[in-house]
Amino acid sequence: MKHLKLTNQTIAISRTDSIGDVVLTLPVCVWLKKKFPSIKIIFFGSTYTKSVISCLPEIDKVIDWKQIESLPVQERVSFLKSLEIDVFIHIFPKKEIASLVKKAKIPFRIGTSHRPFHFLTCNIRPNFTRKKSDLHEAQLNFELLRPLGIEIIPTLTEISTWMTSFKAPQIKLPEEINTFLSLNKKTILLHPKSQGSALEWGIQNYILLANLLLEKGYGVIFTGTEKEGEQFRNEIPVHQNCYDSTGKLSLEELIVLIDKSNGLVACSTGPLHISGILGKTTCGLFSPRKPIHPGRWRALGNDVHIFTYDNNCTTCAKKKECNCIVKIEPNKILEIYKLI
Repeated sequence: MKHLKLTNQTIAISRTDSIGDVVLTLPVCVWLKKKFPSIKIIFFGSTYTKSVISCLPEIDKVIDWKQIESLPVQERVSFLKSLEIDVFIHIFPKKEIASLVKKAKIPFRIGTSHRPFHFLTCNIRPNFTRKKSDLHEAQLNFELLRPLGIEIIPTLTEISTWMTSFKAPQIKLPEEINTFLSLNKKTILLHPKSQGSALEWGIQNYILLANLLLEKGYGVIFTGTEKEGEQFRNEIPVHQNCYDSTGKLSLEELIVLIDKSNGLVACSTGPLHISGILGKTTCGLFSPRKPIHPGRWRALGNDVHIFTYDNNCTTCAKKKECNCIVKIEPNKILEIYKLI
């Protein structure tokens, strides 16, 4: 494959889905800046993920795709043209975006060959499949960089070491939370829900873990949206060292809270991935069933610990619905935090 040579050019990355997916795309931006220091990177994301994308200094400009969608078609095309993009990489395939990018006559348009609409909209189509691959999601994103010179897909260890530039925003947390953190020298965040994006461990397991952590002298903060908090708030332990932050934080503030904490426990969801790349002691709860297994979706980071109930679960091996994740014992999670 002939490689594109980039100097002082503009590359656009499109990933308009959820937080975890976006976090696992950020290493692509770091590699591009290392490979081509003079380029400009524009990241097309969603309103919800903009706060996460903005934490990576290698990204020069963040664009909320929702704002573009509100424009008439011709204005969308004109806006894309005004950005003077040389290479547009569709990490998350979306037919509408691919069509507009072609209409804007962006010279190099990269998208997987496994999306039929890319044959009409992309002029560079790397041939790989996510569905059948054994690679991690972050590694799979690098398959789209082969036209830009990457020949060997990096290991997860390599990718994790690149993410040290990701920094939490410089904003203040609500005073009540700052006070709690000052009174609890070791604070663990528990994020029970996933907005339906992953199999969950179950609120009763989080409550059991919270009580175990409290007995050992840890501070515990439950995190989540207001809607999520309504589902379990009444079960949170009433304890001076346990705090319910659900519905009280913006995404920016949640990132700061994760950065100020000692660790986080969650299933395969956005906060887990943020915690991992911030270097926190991160415990991820997973099903071994493909394609939702940790081999594909574990968090990046050098202090990430993965838990499944049974890696050889026969039901999961058959890719059938299985809830074995709820059988993971809270004591096993506690063992990790006894070390910090």
